[in-house]
Amino acid sequence: MTTVTLNLSSDLYQRLHEESVSIGQSVEELIQDWLVKRRTISPLNEREQIRDVLRAAGLLTELGPELQKRAEHSTATLEEVQAAFVRAGGQPLSEMVIEMRGPKI
Repeated sequence: MTTVTLNLSSDLYQRLHEESVSIGQSVEELIQDWLVKRRTISPLNEREQIRDVLRAAGLLTELGPELQKRAEHSTATLEEVQAAFVRAGGQPLSEMVIEMRGPKI
């Protein structure tokens, strides 16, 4: 067996420790099990990987039932949606986000 050394933040190690105690394993066993499971999962395409990361970080949520129903019954064309955005005017959302972040340090 090969030994791997990881440098983890105190916070991450604490969370791993708490989880390992709750399931009756050592942190090392927990990490090894996670790596084995992760390796046996079929590789996801890039889009699926990005969605998984965003979802895990709480930055991606699914539409609720009401919005899902509205989306399914929408008859708007791409051109109509683009025209609505043009009429709304103003700054693109991406530029607003960049401004909110402030200057790079």
